[in-house]
Amino acid sequence: MPPGILTLAADKATLSPANTGFMLICSALVMVMTPGLAFFYGGMVRVKSVLNMLMMSFISLGIVTILWVLYGFGLAFGTDQGGFIGWDGHFAGLSGIGLTELWGATTIPVYVFAVFQLMFAIITPALISGALADRVKFTAWALFIALWVTVVYFPVAHWVWGEGGWLFELKVIDFAGGTAVHINAGAAALGVLLVVGKRIGFKKDPMRPHSLPLVMLGAGLLWFGWFGFNAGSWLGNDDGIGAVAFVNTQVATAAAMLGWLAYEKIRHGSFTTLGAASGAVAGLVAITPACGAVSPLGAIAVGVIAGVLCAMAVNLKYKFGYDDSLDVIGVHLVGGVAGSLLVGLFATGGVQSEAKGLFYGGGFEQLGRQAVGVFSVLLYSLVVSYVLAKAIDLVMGFRIGEDEEVAGIDQAAHAETAYDFTGAGGGTVGRLGEALTKKVNA
Repeated sequence: MPPGILTLAADKATLSPANTGFMLICSALVMVMTPGLAFFYGGMVRVKSVLNMLMMSFISLGIVTILWVLYGFGLAFGTDQGGFIGWDGHFAGLSGIGLTELWGATTIPVYVFAVFQLMFAIITPALISGALADRVKFTAWALFIALWVTVVYFPVAHWVWGEGGWLFELKVIDFAGGTAVHINAGAAALGVLLVVGKRIGFKKDPMRPHSLPLVMLGAGLLWFGWFGFNAGSWLGNDDGIGAVAFVNTQVATAAAMLGWLAYEKIRHGSFTTLGAASGAVAGLVAITPACGAVSPLGAIAVGVIAGVLCAMAVNLKYKFGYDDSLDVIGVHLVGGVAGSLLVGLFATGGVQSEAKGLFYGGGFEQLGRQAVGVFSVLLYSLVVSYVLAKAIDLVMGFRIGEDEEVAGIDQAAHAETAYDFTGAGGGTVGRLGEALTKKVNA
């Protein structure tokens, strides 16, 4: 994601109504991804945890929006301070920004860029929540979001996308968030899991998804919103690069879904709806860093490789004993690593930049840059997330009580349940059954 599309001095950028409207639509699409993620995760948990799972995503919309306005945008995209963080006082509170002031050399206003990037900041901590289903205090989770975006997401976004950020200057390619979003969230999930521990009954009790239709709905919303996520990340649509990103997003997602299903059929004997949804998300994750660097044929390769690798990776939690409830590590961390490294193999040098991957005559140079980006973000997020979770656990406790976990976190944390099984409000069904019984008896 470029901080500004470069233009010649003689061709001074002017505000483009078309690009501005396009980017506002893309921002709205990315916003829809967070409710989509909530449905995706909500369908995968047990009945007693649905509302909590939804709320763990929705609360991010509230917390991160306010922090982004107050200081987050400045930290992520302000004037570089040593390659690791940014800051501009007039970005604090989004004050001092002119209505038509352009972002860098782009043709869109600063406000539009800020709100587009806000949506990325919102969904990234929400991704982490899937690893923690059923067992964390809502207040502790809310505090973790606030701390995590401040000391992890905002700085990492600057590293990768902020002009002067050290990974940006190293020319690591991350078109829309393989490192800053997916590896960042996946590594954080692992760090928090090391503190929180396993669910009661892990590997003993059945913990199957309670509503696969909700999972499929969520996956569909994510797929739909991801076109804004990726195609919008070029910040305009004047040169066709956003269109290539759009096409590659569709192609890689389809390929990953098929790759996951093929592996699932060979390994387990069935094509499952959960596999289709998970495979699609794996493809979306993997193509995110690569969609502006590869060709559609390269996108097929990225998708298939990611689909198979992620399908294999989700079973590692049973082997190594970490309870990644909804496979955040298996899909987002592994998919993000795969997609980011595959840029170093499949980059054509003819889309967003001239950087070529190994298979296109570029040698190992770009692959090495990608590896530096991948593992620096992974280690930073893992370590800092563990420290934050440990501090919260020591101060207020991160995990709910055992009785509350067994009974269900929805009732304990939100005093609500997702479904009414008492019969109240279900009179129509009850009366229909009674009428049919009388008819049969007659």
